[in-house]
Amino acid sequence: MIQRIQTLYLFLAAGISAGLIYVFHLWTNMEGDKVFADDINYVFGLFLASAFFSIVSIFRFKNRKSQFMLGRLNIILNFILLGIFVYQSLNLSGETNVSEKGIGILLPIFSIVCLVLANKAIKKDEDLVKSVDRLR
Repeated sequence: MIQRIQTLYLFLAAGISAGLIYVFHLWTNMEGDKVFADDINYVFGLFLASAFFSIVSIFRFKNRKSQFMLGRLNIILNFILLGIFVYQSLNLSGETNVSEKGIGILLPIFSIVCLVLANKAIKKDEDLVKSVDRLR
C-alpha cells in the first residue's frame, strides 16, 4: 500500500521540509549574507519536525486515521512556521535585520499544499474502505 498517491505527496512534503531548506535562503541580512533555515535553530527544528512527521505518516499506511491526524498536525506545524516568517518579515521591516526576503519563506506554503492533497487522498481511501465494508 506504499504505492498510493498520498505517499508521493508526503515524500514531496518531506523533501521540501528537509531538502530544499539548504537550497533556498530565507532572507538576506544587512551585510549581504544569505540566511538559511539551518542558521536559526528553532526554524531548523520546525522544518525537521515537519519532515519527520511526513516520513512517519508514510509508514503509517495501515492505520489511515493516525496517518490523517499526523497530516493535520504537520499542516498546523507548517502554519506555525509560516506565521513565524510572516511575523519576522513584518515586525522587522526596513533595514534592521531582514533586508531582502528569499524564496525559502514560501517553502511552508508548498509543504502545506502537498499535505492537504495527501490528506484528501487519505480521506478518499478511508471512504472507499467504509463503502466496501457496508456492502458485506
